[in-house]
Amino acid sequence: MSEKPARQAQINPPEPIEQLGINVIRGLAMDGPRKANSGHPGTAMALAPLAHVLWARVMRYDAADPDWPDRDRFVLSCGHASILLYSMLFLSGYGLTLEDLTRFRQLGSRTPGHPESSDLKGVEVTTGPLGQGFANAVGFGIAERLLRAEYGPDLVDHHTFVFCSDGDLMEGISHEAASLAGHLGLGRLIYIYDDNHITIDGPTEITLGDDAVKRFDAYGWHTEDLGEIANDTVALETAVRRAMAVEDRPSFLQLRSHIGWPSPKMTDTSKAHGDPFDPEEIRVTKALMGLPPDESFWAPDEVLAYYRAAGARGAAARNAWAQRVEAHLPGGSPGRARWDAGWRGQALAGFEHKLPTWKAGDKVATRVALKTCLNAVAPDVPGLVSGGADLTGNTGTMLDGMPLQSREHPEGRLVAYGVREHGMGGTVVGMARHGGVLPVAGTFFVFSDYMRGSVRLSALSGTKVIFVWSHDSVGLGEDGPTHQPIEQLAAMRAMPNLVVIRPADANETGQALRSAIEHDGPTALILSRQALPVLEASAERSHLLSKGAYVLSGDDPGPDIVLVGTGSEVSVCVAAAQLLQSEGLRARVVSMPSWELFEEQDKSYQLDVLGRGAPVLAVEAAASLGWSRWADASVSLDHFGASGPGAEVLAHFGFTADNVAVQARALLRKTDEDQEENK
Repeated sequence: MSEKPARQAQINPPEPIEQLGINVIRGLAMDGPRKANSGHPGTAMALAPLAHVLWARVMRYDAADPDWPDRDRFVLSCGHASILLYSMLFLSGYGLTLEDLTRFRQLGSRTPGHPESSDLKGVEVTTGPLGQGFANAVGFGIAERLLRAEYGPDLVDHHTFVFCSDGDLMEGISHEAASLAGHLGLGRLIYIYDDNHITIDGPTEITLGDDAVKRFDAYGWHTEDLGEIANDTVALETAVRRAMAVEDRPSFLQLRSHIGWPSPKMTDTSKAHGDPFDPEEIRVTKALMGLPPDESFWAPDEVLAYYRAAGARGAAARNAWAQRVEAHLPGGSPGRARWDAGWRGQALAGFEHKLPTWKAGDKVATRVALKTCLNAVAPDVPGLVSGGADLTGNTGTMLDGMPLQSREHPEGRLVAYGVREHGMGGTVVGMARHGGVLPVAGTFFVFSDYMRGSVRLSALSGTKVIFVWSHDSVGLGEDGPTHQPIEQLAAMRAMPNLVVIRPADANETGQALRSAIEHDGPTALILSRQALPVLEASAERSHLLSKGAYVLSGDDPGPDIVLVGTGSEVSVCVAAAQLLQSEGLRARVVSMPSWELFEEQDKSYQLDVLGRGAPVLAVEAAASLGWSRWADASVSLDHFGASGPGAEVLAHFGFTADNVAVQARALLRKTDEDQEENK
């Protein structure tokens, strides 16, 4: 049940040094956007007392060791209020300087417009697109509970605090993530909803009529409507500590704040959300708070000393924790090796030797091969957590014999996300950012569109997640065009920092998984629904998948033509090459599972694989966009698919050995004609 205290609460004035600190935060919140002529001061000003309560009174952290695994986490889901987070990191001693604050939103600064976890210690996740941080924090909750169940509360015992906004709650991803968190009964998650009634377009009432507390009640959360206590530090701390005591469900605290407070003109206005205050309004507001009205970025020594002491307070707890780790998991022990590998998101040494191989002639869907490989290496990948969006068995992400993550089984490393692709994407990014786990998440490739925002943030932040997208082409068959991916492969390849791998057979799938586990950033595995033949030489050569492309057959130098395929089309290329070879043509087959990995190779290797000037025909049951970089022509799909048995649909659209051979001959003729014209 929700608890609803009176809307007007008694204000408990903070100690003078605390009030001065809160006012300094508000001053910085105005000064940063003003100097940048860009930014969002109002939310940071309104939430300054709450931020003070967390950093100075509540959160357990050590600013000198921002990566301490058992620290409390903070997520600013309303990332537009980044100046608030930067101010707290500066004040509490994370290494951010006053100069960094003066360079807010400037090119090359450590204080970008929205928090980026790759740029600054103390920023747990990259937020900005609303709702993403909300879902990331659910991943934090899953990771914390799972690791606490495995290693015990002596080693894992922390909370996650989240500031979220009306925009976060409007975005659909928050609904999915909140539903999942409530169903799982994730405690130690404390969300504070900044209910300031303001959006860019005007009052929230023009677009939003939800009763947020009732909504989260229905999700199974602990809820409280805190009312008008945004400036009451005692009441704020009391409410947060009440929520921290809730172990069996996440907590949602609705806080009525006033954006831009205490500005005389800008409080409760839309302009306070996204526009810097004009200099005169800043001067007047600072004077009201007792700050030097004409001094920018003012942080007196006594305020710095106060917050730096708070930032150092956790050192004793961290040192005691480190001693417990050594006592439970002595250096050099197998348990310590697992612990260290898990926190690095890595496997134990030699895990690759556990990968199975298949013999030529076997027929195995690559999604099925992935399941076999995952289960083979799971004991040697300590942080592995797998699951799918109601498609765990269909996508090959099932871990045999592993209980589902749940209230009853907090140790479960198999997560059922339900039909929540948006929420799953944000959640697994959060799990990886938390540390200690390596998440694997599966759905059909066409539904990667629902996940794209989360995948993009994982790529932007270099966060190690293994995305598994099966049913990779029109070969999935009868479900038809709504389920048949066409443009998704080109779209994911266009994303910087995402390694995309589409293996040709079961042996390549094992190597694709190995590559994903060894890679430091996100990887997408694109897998087939239909069974594919295990190719000759793949067991011996598939280790070359790490180079992105390799010669599968036709090693002789100077081929007449090169057929390049990915995924299910590589076997079509093999059959087409045999037809061409029967006519006396020297046809080479190249498997190119990953453009990104191939791009990393030196030019000489690339030319050797692609035949050094021979005409190249690409074959891929997806959009042709991008293939002009590697091939002279392509057999591809630049239109939507059709409903029917998979093999028939592939044949209908020309993905047969006969048609590929026809297209190869046509390319050879065109090449000869072009050479004649150029003589």
